[in-house]
Amino acid sequence: MPNFETVEVNTDLLILGGGMAACGAAVEAAYWAKKHGLKVTLVDKAALDRSGAVAMGLSAINQYVGIKDGQNTVDDYVKYVRQDLMGVTREDLVYDIARHVDSSVHLFEKWGLPIWLDDNGKYVHEGRWQLMINGESYKIIVAEAAKNALGTDNIYERVFIVDPLMDGDRCVGATGFSTRENKFYVFKAKAVLVAMGGAVHVFKPRSSGEGLGRSWYPPFNSGSSAYFTIQGGAEMTCQEVRFIPVRFKDAYGPVGAWFLLFQSRATNALGGEYMVERRDELNNWAPYGLAKPIPANLRNYLGMLDVMEGKGPIFMRTEEAIQKMAKAYEGDAKGYKKKMKELENEAWEDFLDMTISQALLWAATNVFPEERSSEIAACEPYFIGSHSGASGAWVSGAPDIAPPEYNWGYTNMATVKGMFCAGDASGASSHKFSSGSHAEGRIAAKSAIRYIVENNAEPKVDEAQVAAIKEKLLKPLDIYEENKGFTVDPEVNPNYIKPKQFMFRLQKIMDEYAGGVSTSFTTNEHLLKRGLELLGFLKEDSEKLAAADLHELMRCWENVQRMWQAEAHVRTLLFREETRWPGYYFRADKPKMDEANWKVFANCKYDPKAGTWEMIKRPIISIVP
Repeated sequence: MPNFETVEVNTDLLILGGGMAACGAAVEAAYWAKKHGLKVTLVDKAALDRSGAVAMGLSAINQYVGIKDGQNTVDDYVKYVRQDLMGVTREDLVYDIARHVDSSVHLFEKWGLPIWLDDNGKYVHEGRWQLMINGESYKIIVAEAAKNALGTDNIYERVFIVDPLMDGDRCVGATGFSTRENKFYVFKAKAVLVAMGGAVHVFKPRSSGEGLGRSWYPPFNSGSSAYFTIQGGAEMTCQEVRFIPVRFKDAYGPVGAWFLLFQSRATNALGGEYMVERRDELNNWAPYGLAKPIPANLRNYLGMLDVMEGKGPIFMRTEEAIQKMAKAYEGDAKGYKKKMKELENEAWEDFLDMTISQALLWAATNVFPEERSSEIAACEPYFIGSHSGASGAWVSGAPDIAPPEYNWGYTNMATVKGMFCAGDASGASSHKFSSGSHAEGRIAAKSAIRYIVENNAEPKVDEAQVAAIKEKLLKPLDIYEENKGFTVDPEVNPNYIKPKQFMFRLQKIMDEYAGGVSTSFTTNEHLLKRGLELLGFLKEDSEKLAAADLHELMRCWENVQRMWQAEAHVRTLLFREETRWPGYYFRADKPKMDEANWKVFANCKYDPKAGTWEMIKRPIISIVP
């Protein structure tokens, strides 16, 4: 084993992650911990300023209820989420986030985030729930508040967390390694808050070659949250609900502003508007297909039907939308020119705030959005509990709103004692986006501090467990050193597999058997069972992963995390015997929605000691009429 120093850190609350949920948790936890003399520590794989899904920036805050101005009610938001997820959502969790999210947005503004204001000083809405922002420094502003709250001495950056530390059925810490130094970290805590994001690159991406790392969701999100909670024995939910956004093709630029702010249309190559021409298809997905807003997956599905019928590509009619908005100034040459320039700037800024690669692609392909349309396409699948997906851990709801079936004492605690989840780590509570994730981090942190105050026992950690984890985590370095001289090219060796090749195998399995891009997101029982068999072989080969350095060691464990997320997904796809989210996936052998038998949560739980999976149905209980 390489000579790695073991660094032990003792704390009260351990926050894992550096994105919006973790930053929200840091601010809230620091406030309550100070009142009780407790220590809070945050660990991030990256650097807090540019960590998480908002790292590059964002052009809009997608969850703002507007309670203080009477714009909407919390019930309104719950109904919106329930409709978009085809009836499958934890209404209590969505309600809890929605009643707190506005306060997070007001904090962002207080900390210096520029939110667009109209001539009357009111927020500019992109849509009913969205606020336009100048968000290129969004994450830096939010991270600064977290760092000020915790103090830099309590923040560990460039430390990759892998496995939980367990004391029986209680989570008492986490283990990982530095991505910069030969250090193995052992964090011991009285409670752990998981907020390490979702997963990308589980499926083969549309982009390849020089664009391999390009995706809509950040490519550095590898399923750390799911792996950590699964390995801790937590019950997971909605693992079948992967998210497939439609975005500008090849560079994954956002389409929200075009649909909502610019009121643009999307058409096929023949000029047909699939949302109009295929409206009758929505009858097959009643009641959700017949209500407003039409769920995102169904909007995807209608466009996919056009593509499968040979009517592609699909275009966003940017030139039509811009011309329509500027039409009010016809006859006023100066006003028209000024308005066109303003709209052109907004079009480019939408990308420059959050997806610079799309602006580069437009420039490289001579696209002037005011003159010509741009291609849009469905992305590859992602696992994300904070956007329009719902995968994550099954967590306890707030005692004042959650029915008994959804509450076991501490808000946002998983089914494992002392393990709290927020953001992409918590499931069945989608559409929280950046602001809602921050609010949920605050909710979970306050609850975790209360848990510690009421269960203030020192963590008991078996040193043999720590030693075994250290040996396991560093094993890829040993394998490489022992076998690298066996071949001339160290990338090709019969005694080990490198992480990139391992990732390619995982992506091929998921793409071909679990309904990826190449199969038009379609699968069936036989494909899924074969995919599960191949994932079993891949799991065997994961024992032979090899790393030449710390960077590759991180890549090894990122891909192991993706593999576990993949298995949870395939098992839950098999378990839910219906197609509920066409446009996200389609089970050809179960092509219809089955409200009678499957309007339930499909949950799964892994037993780390027995090495077995349990599949579970949980009831859907509505709290909003």
